[in-house]
Amino acid sequence: MPIEFKKKIDYKKDLNSRQQEAYNFQKVSAVLADFGFVTIRLSNDWNGADFIVQDRNGKTFHKVQLKSRLTFDKKYEDQDLYICFRDGEHGPWYMYNHADLLKKVLPQIGGTKTLLVGKPYHYPVLSKGMKELLKPYLIPE
Repeated sequence: MPIEFKKKIDYKKDLNSRQQEAYNFQKVSAVLADFGFVTIRLSNDWNGADFIVQDRNGKTFHKVQLKSRLTFDKKYEDQDLYICFRDGEHGPWYMYNHADLLKKVLPQIGGTKTLLVGKPYHYPVLSKGMKELLKPYLIPE
């Protein structure tokens, strides 16, 4: 009996947060595959990572935390961790080294109450300036 493909899901209405993370992992994995990367999903966060990216050379691996938006968090410091997120539901994907990009934005966000109390700092919407800063981290589609 064939599988019926009736209608595509509505990401926000039809999926809970765990399903959204699985969905986003599959989407970014397809994009990364176009550049010769293999992704390995981790069942539990390992050293802050949701998945591992392996380069086609078979020797280079990167730990990646999947987020729904641009995020900085003190708990990711000194973990050699990459953050991957999509700008909106259908926008481009970005993947940045947390420590490197944090150094660039710390003068702007370092004194915020959010970071001072040890909570993650999110950018729900990317400004024109932030999009410019993120250009080197854009994953072309």
